[in-house]
Amino acid sequence: MTIITVNAPTGRLSHEQRRTLAETLTDAVLVPEVGQFAPPARVGFQVHFVEREPDMMAIGGRLLADIGPDADVMVIDVAVMDGDWRQEVRSAVVERVLAAMADACGLSKPSASWWVNLRVIDEGSWGSSGGVLSVLSLLDSGVFTEEKVKAVRAALGA
Repeated sequence: MTIITVNAPTGRLSHEQRRTLAETLTDAVLVPEVGQFAPPARVGFQVHFVEREPDMMAIGGRLLADIGPDADVMVIDVAVMDGDWRQEVRSAVVERVLAAMADACGLSKPSASWWVNLRVIDEGSWGSSGGVLSVLSLLDSGVFTEEKVKAVRAALGA
């Protein structure tokens, strides 16, 4: 289970860019999280696009409305269930998210003012279907590689 929230100035992302990002951001996190490209796992991912007026975002102590149209600020928040989140896995997610954003926006590289936050939600702190959900209950779903199953169990002491 993963929630990806893209915070951007109003109008920064077109409908087509959001359509592309819905899939590419999902896969950017899915592959490192489960250890392989597994389309059936996509059902456990949500991507939310939040638009904010330029007078509701600031960078460097200045409102975007005061900076002008050259300010290209976005924050992508990725919330994931606890599991195998060693530094190399976290780095892969951040890099893949930024690459997906740049590609969808038609840029050769991400803007320095696009920031990604990767937050790991502690085991026992994710709710769904009327109760608390554990990543451990998802390990036998067939979407995780054997290597990932072992790594998640080791990371959680299970």
